[in-house]
Amino acid sequence: MATKAFQKIYTQLEAITKATVALRAQGISNDELAVVDGRLAQVVKTKGDLVTLQVFSGTEGIPTNAEVTFLGAPPTLKVSDELAGRFFDAYGKPLDGGPEVEGTEVQIGGPSVNPYKRRQPSQIIPTGIAGIDLNNTLVSGQKIPFFADPDQPYNNVMAQVALRADVDKIILGGMGLTNDDYLYFKHEFEAAGALDKIISFVNTTEQPPVERLLIPDMALTAAEYFAVEKNEKVLVLLTDMTLYADALSIVSNRMDQIPSKDSMPGSLYSDLAKIYEKAVQLPEGGSITIIAVTTLNDGDITHAIPDNTGYITEGQLFLRADPDSGKVIIDPFRSLSRLKQLVQGKQTRKDHSQVMNASVRLYADAQNAKTKLENGFDLSDYDLRCLDYAKAYATRILAIDVNIKIDEMLDTAWELFGTYFSKAETGIKQEFIDQYWKNN
Repeated sequence: MATKAFQKIYTQLEAITKATVALRAQGISNDELAVVDGRLAQVVKTKGDLVTLQVFSGTEGIPTNAEVTFLGAPPTLKVSDELAGRFFDAYGKPLDGGPEVEGTEVQIGGPSVNPYKRRQPSQIIPTGIAGIDLNNTLVSGQKIPFFADPDQPYNNVMAQVALRADVDKIILGGMGLTNDDYLYFKHEFEAAGALDKIISFVNTTEQPPVERLLIPDMALTAAEYFAVEKNEKVLVLLTDMTLYADALSIVSNRMDQIPSKDSMPGSLYSDLAKIYEKAVQLPEGGSITIIAVTTLNDGDITHAIPDNTGYITEGQLFLRADPDSGKVIIDPFRSLSRLKQLVQGKQTRKDHSQVMNASVRLYADAQNAKTKLENGFDLSDYDLRCLDYAKAYATRILAIDVNIKIDEMLDTAWELFGTYFSKAETGIKQEFIDQYWKNN
């Protein structure tokens, strides 16, 4: 960390709240780090010479005559190839017992890539999860969240995506992870022998919540090094953005800012956009793709956090438990990838879009049949076949524990069509019927 050659020590605090202190100081910039009574802090507001500092570990016990030293720079991360395979805390310090990383010191939280230098996303990122690859295909440079209830195994899904995705580097930003979650990620990455391509920045539940605010910037600074400097395809996994937003709320409330919707700060949209807009496809081939978990409160998708997220991102992936199959699935009705058409049928088989549309439509017919059954109506032969198809579709394609390549997903869908329906009932173009129809 760069420091000023002659550091002035201040010893008069004007105000102390639960998370912040304020004092008068000259020549201080936003986001600059400082040490307050031996604790790391960061400038969050300047008004004239009145400077407000957020103290990461809290202000309890800090006296009004505490020593304050400004470090002259915002938080930084040393970037180099040595980052690969390592676990770090919110300050970029090693968590894994390994040595400090040697490299170029880079300020975190810088601006996103100039729009002039961006290219339209065009490279598919296969994950092996059919609910994503078949129905909501990911594209490099995309930003998309997982919406999930807190009891869903979203971290398991994130680990699976990390291990299956066809990318050069995977960067995990874990915010508010339990120790079990942290050890789970560590064990999964080590057991798969994939540590050499995975970099993790972790804040656990035992650490101060406000430290979570550093995690996305740390993760994305590392991502920019590999994407921009090394022209690599980088996948950034952020979990859980709801806990990130809660940390924003803690800080703003303790600074006596007037809350907006759902007790969130008025800056929530721009705070989230600053993170998500780091997703980019670069002309030289490097890219940053962001998948971020947003846990829902009682499934409420209108809460300020998912609501703002939906405006910024290019779709969402919705996890839910499927009562018919007993599996956790990627919900085909509430999930959406707004960029999938850029790669479907272009980097995948020509029948991809037709198969996707037919399989989801038939699944919707099964939900209609279920509604008829629940209301005491008689079911037709077609209704009964739709219900059987829906269970097989959820089990063999939508379930998150299915790990197959896209061609195999398409072949499986054709097999299900041939098992439960006539050719006409699928509504698929005749040219694809002639090429792929499987009689069972």
